[in-house]
Amino acid sequence: MRGRLTAGLALLRTTGLAALVLLLWNPATWRRDPASAPPLVLLDASLSMAGHGGRWREALDSARALAQGGRGGRGGVIWRFGSRVRAYDSLPPADGATRLAPALAAAAGRGGPVSVVTDGAIDDLADVPPDLLSRARVVVLPRASFRDAFIASVAGPTRVAAGDTIRLKVSYGTAGMRDARGGMRDARLTVSAQGRRLASRTVALPDSGIVSADLTLPASRISHPGWVAVEVGLDGVGDEEPRDDARWFTLEVSPQPSVVLLASPPDWDSRFLARTLSDVARVPVRTFVESEPDGGGWRDAANLTPVSTAEVTRVVAGARLVVRAGNPAPLDRFASTGAILTWSTTRGQEGDWYVQPPGPSPLADALAGIAWDSLAPAAAVSDLALPSDSAAVVVLTARLARRGNPRPVIVLSERDGAGWTGGGARRATVAAAGLFRWAFRGGASAEAYRAVVAALADWLLAGGAGGWERFVPVTHAAPNGMPVAWRWTGAGSPRDVTVTLTAAGTSRTDTLRFDATGRAELSLPPGVYSYESPTGPERGVVALETYSDEWRPATPVLHAQAGGAAGRLASVPMRERWWLFVVAIAAFASEWAWRRRQGLP
Repeated sequence: MRGRLTAGLALLRTTGLAALVLLLWNPATWRRDPASAPPLVLLDASLSMAGHGGRWREALDSARALAQGGRGGRGGVIWRFGSRVRAYDSLPPADGATRLAPALAAAAGRGGPVSVVTDGAIDDLADVPPDLLSRARVVVLPRASFRDAFIASVAGPTRVAAGDTIRLKVSYGTAGMRDARGGMRDARLTVSAQGRRLASRTVALPDSGIVSADLTLPASRISHPGWVAVEVGLDGVGDEEPRDDARWFTLEVSPQPSVVLLASPPDWDSRFLARTLSDVARVPVRTFVESEPDGGGWRDAANLTPVSTAEVTRVVAGARLVVRAGNPAPLDRFASTGAILTWSTTRGQEGDWYVQPPGPSPLADALAGIAWDSLAPAAAVSDLALPSDSAAVVVLTARLARRGNPRPVIVLSERDGAGWTGGGARRATVAAAGLFRWAFRGGASAEAYRAVVAALADWLLAGGAGGWERFVPVTHAAPNGMPVAWRWTGAGSPRDVTVTLTAAGTSRTDTLRFDATGRAELSLPPGVYSYESPTGPERGVVALETYSDEWRPATPVLHAQAGGAAGRLASVPMRERWWLFVVAIAAFASEWAWRRRQGLP
């Protein structure tokens, strides 16, 4: 009697066919390769690890122990992270920031188990990918709590005239546990330069957080013109971390303001023009507004204090650039030997005047790349007669409602100063009102406004100078552990330049290597440095502070964890899994033997 087909035989046939189909299809699968790389330890090398209550020695020992715990006795690798990722060394921490995201991203491309040793105070936790963080083992060595008073920031003008008043806005605060004795209630804000105290005031320290106070002092207290670094500090706090009790602020004091703006009458155009000139001209700017018509009264725009006509005349006479904004006709009575920018905003024909793309001119390179069609129209354009006895160049034109003949709105002129009655060799005239709306809208429109004002200021000021700065510091003061950033401002593509820095009688020469975006960085130890270029007119002061945000107490935002599975994900084809062949052979062989016993064909 012949046997019959059973469920067991059907199961064996199905299993064998399924394994055969998978082998013929050969799909790729993924598996984690734990032995793809030795262990990697990310060691926090920010300044907080060496600050008050820091546990740098324990962190070093933990990192070495984790690195030696690789599989098969293989030693691991240690990377330092902070403001950037570096190779391992046992030098004290020196980075002024704690950024974990770049370190984890670099570790993810390497594979292998990852461990992080830190005090938990991470600056960029929101930028850390959660999947990368979940796979890492985290060892947290928090700092001991302490009470600290600090100067958070100092803001003020970077260029002033000798007769100006310097107004500094100082942000200060406290953090950490308050002393049980109730100390650190009051402190004294001080301003010092070259070892001499210039100003001070008593302030009350907050229980926690940051508050602000103003400090004013006459610029005449600074003994000599030029660039100077002033130290703003907290005295009498008696805290446990003194390295964040003071900050540097650099400013340039000139005998006379290089740029004087006269606004008569003052309006939105003159207000935005004064603000933008202060940002882009890189020289002291002083603004006077005529509060009453017909020369009835002038005021200093900084504090609205009355200023005599004689004082305005004296300041204008010594300025390198005079800006006449509003109705320029009555302002001709102020004679100037410098360059003149006339910005007329009155008595123009109203309408929507759209500025056209520029033609060839000395400012064409500076204005390249602006999307002129996307800019707001000017509100009015005045009649502008081109000078007949000088070389005049039309920079920009505008058309009413984008139709009709274009009318000039910016004109440059230049000639020998001997033929001008009380005028410099270079003059520029702007005949459009309402251009402040470019700056008011922000974004690319605001950058276009800045580009126009900067191009005009550069061209006018360069007429009386032997050269112009090719590079400038982005900020003249940098916290401890952070590089000094420089920006290329010269003509043409950025190129490497040599700069000499002098501090405490010692000089050093470095090369600023600018990238394609015109930015360079230079790392320096704390100190006040005078810099100059051997091949150009660049001069100034930069300060590397002892202060760092890392010195301040901080609550750990990263917590200890064991971490997930480690290793690199590897693609494995089905045909490389040997057991699948065994399953197919075993299923078909078992089915054949079973069928033989039951007498089936």
